[in-house]
Formats: sequence, C-alpha cells, structure tokens
Amino acid sequence: MITLTTADDSHTWGMQLAPTLAAGDVVALCGNLGAGKTQITCGIVAGMESKADVTSPTFTLVHEYLDGRLPVFHFDFYRMESAAEVIGIGWDEFLTEPGVIIVEWADMFPDLMPPNTRWFHIEALPDGSRRVTEGPLVK
Repeated sequence: MITLTTADDSHTWGMQLAPTLAAGDVVALCGNLGAGKTQITCGIVAGMESKADVTSPTFTLVHEYLDGRLPVFHFDFYRMESAAEVIGIGWDEFLTEPGVIIVEWADMFPDLMPPNTRWFHIEALPDGSRRVTEGPLVK
C-alpha cells in the first residue's frame, strides 16, 4: 500500500512503476471518478520514456503511445456497455501486442483481463490524498 498526497506524487509513482513493466504486462487501474487513474497513467507513459501528451481515452476508448521504451496501449472501459463492445474494438488483438496495456475502469469487465494482470485499487481519502493497493480484484 502506498499513499499519494498530490497529483505530482501520482505521476511520480507511475514513473517508478514503469521500469517494473515488460512487454505483455497488463495494468488494471480501478477507482472512482477523479481517483487519479489518468495521472498515474501519465507517469507510466513518461516512465516508458515517451514524450506523448497523455489524456484519458474516455471517448476514443484507446490511445496508443508508441514512442517509448515499449508501446503503451491505454484503454478506458468507463463508457463501454458490454464485454462484446470491448472485444469489438480489438481487445484480443491488443493482448498479443509486444507492449504494455493500461486499463482504467478494468473492474467493469474483469473477466476480460488476463490472469497476469496487475490490479491497482485507488481510493480517494478524506484529506485529498490517494491510497493505492496492489492485489487481485475482489468481486
């Protein structure tokens, strides 16, 4: 468990997480709106040595950052209505790519996530900080 006090802390933590990731890894970021999922993703992408401007793919569903140490495929399941819709945007094909997949709102379709998924649960605390815990999704 880690506590992140500011948005900069979230970005820094994402940068520190990036070197631990390898091709084929899937990162699931779960938390309420405003929990910091995209800020952490910004840090991961920067930690992959990408110069890309990271934004939430809420409306585009997936962003690809290809200029870093490894390609990063950033999904947002928030607006997806069914597992079939996720599969329809090429989910299975992305899982075979030699890059890292980051999924915001992965808990909406947990059965689509591969067994090796690293689950991170982000909780906004009353003081504005965030508590991040790594562990399997509890259904």
